Amino acid sequence: MALNASGPISLAGSTTGQSIAVELGLGTTTQISLNQAAVRTLAGIASGAIIMPTNFWGKSNTPTKKAIFGFGYSTAASAITNLVSTTGVVAADQAAVTGTGRSGLGAAAYGTDKAIFGFGNDSVGATAVSNLVSNTGVVATDTAGVGTGRPSLAAAGYGTDKAIFGYGSTPVTSTTNLVSNTGVVAANTTGVGTARFSLAAAAYGTDKAIFGFGQTTASIRSAVTNLVSNTGVVAANQAAVTGTARSNPAAAGYGTDKAIFGFGATPTFSTIVNLVSNTGVVAANTSAGGSATISMAAAGYGVDTAIFGFGTTGAATAITHLVSNAGVVATNTAGVGTARSGPAAASYSS
Repeated sequence: MALNASGPISLAGSTTGQSIAVELGLGTTTQISLNQAAVRTLAGIASGAIIMPTNFWGKSNTPTKKAIFGFGYSTAASAITNLVSTTGVVAADQAAVTGTGRSGLGAAAYGTDKAIFGFGNDSVGATAVSNLVSNTGVVATDTAGVGTGRPSLAAAGYGTDKAIFGYGSTPVTSTTNLVSNTGVVAANTTGVGTARFSLAAAAYGTDKAIFGFGQTTASIRSAVTNLVSNTGVVAANQAAVTGTARSNPAAAGYGTDKAIFGFGATPTFSTIVNLVSNTGVVAANTSAGGSATISMAAAGYGVDTAIFGFGTTGAATAITHLVSNAGVVATNTAGVGTARSGPAAASYSS
């Protein structure tokens, strides 16, 4: 949320949009003062006098995020990245990083303001290599792989500053790997739930995550989901949602505490969308505007919005679709950057 853009602002109280305590997630009886570090950070005044209410108008305790699309397959496995502004504008190709080009990888936010790409297929085969992304969108060189190298997995943030990679193929698995708040990838954790690949994952509920959909075999698609607690524990299968089983969707957080799965193959390419509530409940199908696409990536940007992008419509594309804070997916935005399938995407913030 955010504080009101005009009018009265109070330190305490229980009125959303007016109470600084509520915006900071504090209890309505918690002691609070203008000189507290969190209050100063919200006001953007590190020292000196704070002017009430003007220094707090429009301020939000939710960071404004940027996003990054990276890697994927064009004519070969790629290390190209494209940064996304806080308003959802996709930039031209970044010069290829020194990391290994690959596709079918995962990406997630970690450490509150950074991101990580990991796993996938390189020019040789399955890999567990990872690349950290700074809070300015700079992609680091390869970090040697930890855990079983595999493509067609998914990744999401959880617990406010950590991340999880999970599932994947070669062979089909439900193995997961946790990522610390410093970007260190842990060894394999024994899988929970149905082993599958070509699925998607996203954060929801401010500190939890969800894996969903995918394939269990070359011909069988799934609508199963698995919730992830704020300590990184993956739960058993949720009963299949009323949405259509499909593979190769993408997923992202939106609206500060909800998530969205979109697109994918049924096996027909689709524009199907399923919204996820802030308690992890997956809704029935709705439809996105624009081209039916698979093998996309998605990430949150701004305060509460998201973006789907790249993938294939039958040929590799760089088309993007913006997602409103109500979970409405817009029609095509003309692509920027190299068209490619099987990239990954994550949020980061400076």
